[in-house]
Amino acid sequence: MGEVRAAFVVPLFDHAATIGGVVARALELDWPVFVIDDGSTDGGAERVPAHPRVRVLRHPVNQGKGAALLTGLAAAAAVADYAVAVDADGQHDPREAGRLLGAVRAPARPLVIGAREGMQGESVPFGSRFGRGFSNFWVAASGGPWVTDSQSGFRAYPIEETLALGARARRFQFEVGILVLARWAGIPVVEVPVSVAYPPAGERVSHFLRGRDSLRNAAVFTRLLALRAVGRARVRPAAGWPPPASGGTVSPR
Repeated sequence: MGEVRAAFVVPLFDHAATIGGVVARALELDWPVFVIDDGSTDGGAERVPAHPRVRVLRHPVNQGKGAALLTGLAAAAAVADYAVAVDADGQHDPREAGRLLGAVRAPARPLVIGAREGMQGESVPFGSRFGRGFSNFWVAASGGPWVTDSQSGFRAYPIEETLALGARARRFQFEVGILVLARWAGIPVVEVPVSVAYPPAGERVSHFLRGRDSLRNAAVFTRLLALRAVGRARVRPAAGWPPPASGGTVSPR
């Protein structure tokens, strides 16, 4: 399989205060960086460092995080095999992306989740802790993988396979729904531990609205459960997973 060609995909929506630092840290890995400005109104795109390896793509109006990720994946497909998605709010350190791609072992092409450590700390909002456990349960109930952090936005997506899944969700629910679709398609889903840094209460900018977006997640899970119930979704064996004992880690570049 050779070395993995990787690129960063950074969805951006009104995170002007943090996007510059996120992109600066991502550039330390010498990969292309695609920032998708999803209709920001705070001038965040202007805070993105100018650099030959950085490309800013724009949605004229907000379409949702899933739509931004899909735009970024499609753009990154021209230069990369894997897209490492990282949130623009600064909670993840892009320099840990090597941990995610360290889980890619030939011949499999897994979807890798950066499972956030320390999610029970006092600095972590209660809604984030509760929501993670809630969505973990429903991802598994829908025929997806059992994972510990289904809501993590720090992930390594195999680009070709992810785009071929035909995900319909375009907002936050994309990230939980895609795990189920991947499992149905036989794409391995694995987790590796990563750090997380939440700013003090009142300083963090989150666009996840608990009532509205929880209902959207519920609608996605309802649809997936219905498809599974009528036999439209069958879990396939994960292709190439686990990898042969002699298979080496595919190193990022």
